[in-house]
Amino acid sequence: MMEEEAMNPNEPLAPGAEIAAESTAEQPQNPAEAAHSRRAFLFKLAVALNGAVGALLAVPIIGYLLGPAFSKRANQSAWIHLGRVEDFPQGQIRLASFRNPATTHWDGETGDIPCWVRRISGNSFQVFAINCAHLGCPVRWFPQSRLFLCPCHGGVYYEDGSRASGPPQRGLFQYAHKVVNGNLMIYAGKMPTLAAPYAQPPLTQIQPSSATANGAKSIAVHDASGRNA
Repeated sequence: MMEEEAMNPNEPLAPGAEIAAESTAEQPQNPAEAAHSRRAFLFKLAVALNGAVGALLAVPIIGYLLGPAFSKRANQSAWIHLGRVEDFPQGQIRLASFRNPATTHWDGETGDIPCWVRRISGNSFQVFAINCAHLGCPVRWFPQSRLFLCPCHGGVYYEDGSRASGPPQRGLFQYAHKVVNGNLMIYAGKMPTLAAPYAQPPLTQIQPSSATANGAKSIAVHDASGRNA
C-alpha cells in the first residue's frame, strides 16, 4: 500500500523535485545534434564573412571595368562656361574662375579654380593656369609692366605666358579653350600639364653658336620666341 502511494502519478511533486525535473527536460537529449548546429552556425558565419570580403575586393575591379564609360560621360561635361566673349576686353588680361567638375557640393570654395584669361583679338584667347610652372605658387598679373610675377621665387612671364626670367624652365600652362555661340569655354576635365595637348615644350634651350675669333665656342641661351635670356 505504501509503495502504491509513493508511485502515485497524480500526487503533486515537491517544489525542489519539480525544478529538477524541468532542468532535466531542458538539457539536450543528443550532444551530437548540438555540435552539428554549432558547426552549421560557424559555417554560415564564415560564408557571410567571405562574401563581404569578396564584395569589397570586387569594387575596384568593377570600377576599373566601368571606368571608361564614366570617364567618357565626365569628359562630355568637362567643357566649362567661363563667360561671354564681351566680358573680356580685347587686349587685356582678366582673372576668372570656374567650378571643378570633379568636386562635390561639400567641397565648398576649394572647388573653385581661378585662371587668367587673355583676349588677344576677336575670338582669339589664351587661358592660363594661375599656378607658376616652377612650384605651383599663384602668379599675379601686373598691367603696368605687362608681366606675370610669381611672389614665391621671383618667376616672371610675358603677357603671352612665355618665360621671361627666374627659376621656371618653361612658360605658364594653358587650358584648352573654344568659343561657342559667343561663350568662352575651357576644358576643365584635366589640369594643364606638360602632357596636355596645349602644353608647350620648355622655353629655355641651350644652343652652341658659331666659333668665336679665338677658336672657342660660346653658348647662347634663347627662348622659344627668339629673345635672349
